[in-house]
Amino acid sequence: MNAELGQEHAAEPVLEARDLVKHFPVQRGIVFKRTVGHVQAVDGVDLELHAGKTLGVVGESGCGKSTLAKLLVGLEPPTSGSINLLGQEIGNLPQRKIRPHRRDIQLVFQDPYTSLNPRMTVGDIVAEPFAIHPGVVPKDKVTAEVKELLDLVGLSPDHVNRYPHQFSGGQRQRIGIARALALRPQILVCDEPVSALDVSIQGQVINLLERLRDELGLAYVFIAHDLSVVRHIADEVAVMYLGKIVERGTAAEIYDHPRHPYTQALLSAVPVPDPELRGRREEIILQGDVPSPINPPSGCRFRTRCWKATERCAEEVPSLDVGDNGTRPPVSHHHPNQPEGSTHPTACFYAEEKDVTHAVK
Repeated sequence: MNAELGQEHAAEPVLEARDLVKHFPVQRGIVFKRTVGHVQAVDGVDLELHAGKTLGVVGESGCGKSTLAKLLVGLEPPTSGSINLLGQEIGNLPQRKIRPHRRDIQLVFQDPYTSLNPRMTVGDIVAEPFAIHPGVVPKDKVTAEVKELLDLVGLSPDHVNRYPHQFSGGQRQRIGIARALALRPQILVCDEPVSALDVSIQGQVINLLERLRDELGLAYVFIAHDLSVVRHIADEVAVMYLGKIVERGTAAEIYDHPRHPYTQALLSAVPVPDPELRGRREEIILQGDVPSPINPPSGCRFRTRCWKATERCAEEVPSLDVGDNGTRPPVSHHHPNQPEGSTHPTACFYAEEKDVTHAVK
């Protein structure tokens, strides 16, 4: 009985969001301001993150990924919905009550150049969380802890008195990771942590994050627009479009068995290291631009760029697990390695698997 309870507890997510919404008001006027609309940055997002796992969140720029990251760590209050962190509801807590929970979830920022204070030494930057949460490490051991954190991320402990401008971009991101690890969190939210780095440096930082996850038992929410990077590190993937998650599944399901037209279009744009397929792969080129989040399309938000769109797509909003007949759609038999009858949630009435990675013209 105790073993069963332990397994059940282990299966509980460390981070869970339900129907998460963030709308930013659009106001006009100088003296008498009035709200004329809302930017629907995040609109009804559900996600789960389990201990020791990595959830990748992908999508085009402007789809709401960074806003989602800020909501999860408490930097922005949600308009509605719930955020459950380690069994505690934090979505509706005031800022002063969220602070103790920030020890358990930290953010790695996108830009390693602007996320570090240029007037502070590296030692002061990494030690700053200890000043905000004084109960984590005694004052007389802060310097030793900072040096240990720098060594953990692959930097020399002797560099504590250097300033950020004396480091490369990859080293600065390592400093940001060390700062995020200072409070010994269980979850890291990585908001495009390698998008500003060279390709060779990206690989080093990704390998560092994987090593830290395995050694420290961390869980990641890894946000990126580079699908090849997400495939390398993520266990599960959620695809976002205009504030909503349109497809969710394991990395193998999303990359090898994509079902949503938007996911298929994203994957078709990823270069494949196969000279024989160069110039022969089928490319899905989307027409038009991403609609404004102030006035998104009715029904399915992707319908204005989708080649499968019908009148139904304009009238009804597809949920993540609804097929054409109102139930979870059957799995295509084009992929014999996928278990019979299994599928993954896709917000499309006409979801259909398509191997876009190896498809040729």
